[in-house]
Amino acid sequence: MKRSLLLNVFMRSLTIQASFNFWRMQNLGLAFSMLPLLRPGQGDERRRAALARHLQMFNTHPYLAAPVIGAAAKLEEEGKSEEADRLKNALMGPYAAIGDAFFWGALRTFAAAAAAMLAFQGQIAAPVAFLLLYTPAHLWIRVKGFGEGWRRGKEGIDFIRDQDLPRVGGRIRGLSLFPVGVLAATAADMAWRSLTFPTEIPVKAAALSLVLLCLLGVRRGIPPVMILYGTALLCMVASI
Repeated sequence: MKRSLLLNVFMRSLTIQASFNFWRMQNLGLAFSMLPLLRPGQGDERRRAALARHLQMFNTHPYLAAPVIGAAAKLEEEGKSEEADRLKNALMGPYAAIGDAFFWGALRTFAAAAAAMLAFQGQIAAPVAFLLLYTPAHLWIRVKGFGEGWRRGKEGIDFIRDQDLPRVGGRIRGLSLFPVGVLAATAADMAWRSLTFPTEIPVKAAALSLVLLCLLGVRRGIPPVMILYGTALLCMVASI
């Protein structure tokens, strides 16, 4: 397959949500993406049959649709249309769950909280910060996933598995607690004080960091009494 044709398929996959419908979800976007593969030389009957197959029910996370389309395109190119259909049906459910948990539930929350911290300070770069934190990850999954799917066919699913998105998402959610906690504490305190937000960020961040360190100490088996006395001593030193 020519690179220009392959690029056409990938670029079309980016618009998979544009024709979302409640009848068969992303089927129109999928068929639109696969349409360049249905060359006129294949015969009208074969093209109609292939298009009808791709217009069946399809619904997955839009960012993880590209790896599926890449693998399905490879199988279609090899004449393995039944395997392509089985692959789509097998992956769309698990990929939807993985993508929702990682991108919607973890990465977007972290990027939004970090951008909100900048917005509270009046930084005009807040939207840019959100895009810089959020965009590279989903573009990487789309571009690299599509390429691996096309290169390796069914084995292209190993790329998504190797990324271990559930584990990474769990770490990002834990990290998100820091900016979210700082924002919550600052917003509550600002309702009662007239202090400016930039002067409060270091204090709130330090306090939240101390709480997280105490929690980490408990999980590591340090006796709570030792943590309590250590915290009290630290506060006494800081107040001098």
